[in-house]
Amino acid sequence: MTKGTYSFGRRHTKSHTLCRRCGNRSFHIQKKTCSGCGYPSAKTRSYNWSVKAIRRKTTGTGRTRYLKVVQKKFNSGFKEASLVKVKKTPVAKK
Repeated sequence: MTKGTYSFGRRHTKSHTLCRRCGNRSFHIQKKTCSGCGYPSAKTRSYNWSVKAIRRKTTGTGRTRYLKVVQKKFNSGFKEASLVKVKKTPVAKK
C-alpha cells in the first residue's frame, strides 16, 4: 500500500465530532475530550504559546451580553432608576 491517493480513499471513519461547549469539530470520540476547549474539564484549554488562539477566544469576541449592560451602567455613572417616580403637577399658566 502506498501513502498517496489509494490511502486517502480508505479514510471513512471520524475520530472527532462536534463539541457541545465550543461547537468545533474537535471532540475526540474515543478519548471523550475536546482538543479545542478541553471539555469536559472545568477550565477552558488555552496555552500561551498560541497567542492567536487566545485572541480568538478571549473576552469580547462573542455576544458579550453582560459586558454590554456593564458599559451602559458605566456611562450613566452606575445610577439606578428610582422605583417610585414622582408625578409632576402641571403648572397653571397666567
